[in-house]
Amino acid sequence: MKITVSSRSGKTVAILDVDAHETVRNLKKKLHARKQVLHPERQRLTLLPKEGESRGEVLDDSKTVADYGLKDGDAILCKDLGPQIGYSTVFFWEYFGPLIVYPLFYYLPKYLYPGQEIPSQHAKAQDIALAYWSFHYAKRIMETYLVHKFGHATMPIFNLFKNCTYYWGFTAFVSYFINHPLYTPPPLIQTYVAFGFAAVCQISNFWCHILLAKLRTPGDKSYKIPRGFLFNYVTCANYTAEAWGWIAFTVGVQALPAALFTLAGGYQMAVWAMQKHKRLKKIFDGKEGRANYPKRWIIFPPFF
Repeated sequence: MKITVSSRSGKTVAILDVDAHETVRNLKKKLHARKQVLHPERQRLTLLPKEGESRGEVLDDSKTVADYGLKDGDAILCKDLGPQIGYSTVFFWEYFGPLIVYPLFYYLPKYLYPGQEIPSQHAKAQDIALAYWSFHYAKRIMETYLVHKFGHATMPIFNLFKNCTYYWGFTAFVSYFINHPLYTPPPLIQTYVAFGFAAVCQISNFWCHILLAKLRTPGDKSYKIPRGFLFNYVTCANYTAEAWGWIAFTVGVQALPAALFTLAGGYQMAVWAMQKHKRLKKIFDGKEGRANYPKRWIIFPPFF
C-alpha cells in the first residue's frame, strides 16, 4: 500500500510503498532512502491531528504500520528535527569540561589570579572540593558508557553547545571563587561532615542509576515503575541523591557560587521530576489492567 508523507506545511515529502506489517523504524529508513538529508534519527513521524487537536500521535519506532490503522492512501506528517548528535557524545563533552576546567584554578593560581598573593598551600576544603568535583564528573562519564540506557539515540546538535556552556561556565564560576587566594574556608569539622554525607549521596546516586538501567534495554522507550532502594519512596530518587550531594558540597565549601550552582541544577531536576512523576501517574492509572502508580514523593521529601 502507499502512504503519503507530508511536511507540517502540507507539502508532500514522499509517497512510500509499505507493507502493513512493517515497523515505523523501517518506514523511516525508506524515507531516508528517498530523502538522504532525513536520517531516521532526524525524523519525527506523527498521525494527522484528530478534530479539535493541534498535533497528532507520535509514531513509535517499534510498532507496525497496522498498529496505527493506516490504510492505502493515508497520510502521515514528518518533522525534520535537524542535525542530530549521539547522547553519549553530548554527555561526554559536557562532563569532560568540568574535569579540565575546575583544576585549572586550583593548580594555576598565579596565572589566573594576577596581582594576588598566593598562599603556600590550599585549605583542606579546597583540596576536598577538587577531589569531590573530579570524582563526580569522572563518575558521570563512566556511567554514560557503562550504565545508562538511552531511550533515544540522538538529540539536536544545538544541545551540545547549550549543555557545554552550562556545565563549563558554571564550573569556571564555582572554581574561580572556591580556589581564590582570598577564599575563607568554613570550620574543618563542617567540611568533613558535609563531604562525608556528600560521598554517601554519590554512592546512592550511582545505585539509583543502576536500578534505572535495569528497567530498559538500549532503544527501549517504554516506561516502567522504578522500584527498590530510595525509589520505594521517591519517584526521581536519582535526582534526590544528586541534589542532596550538591547541597552538602555547598555546606562543605560555604561559598555562594556553589549555592547558585546547586539552586540552578536543583530547579532543573525538579522540573524534570515533575514531568516524569506526572507521566508515570498518567501511564500507570490502574485502568484496563495497568498497574496503579504507588504514592511517592516527587523528588525532595518531605517537602516535594
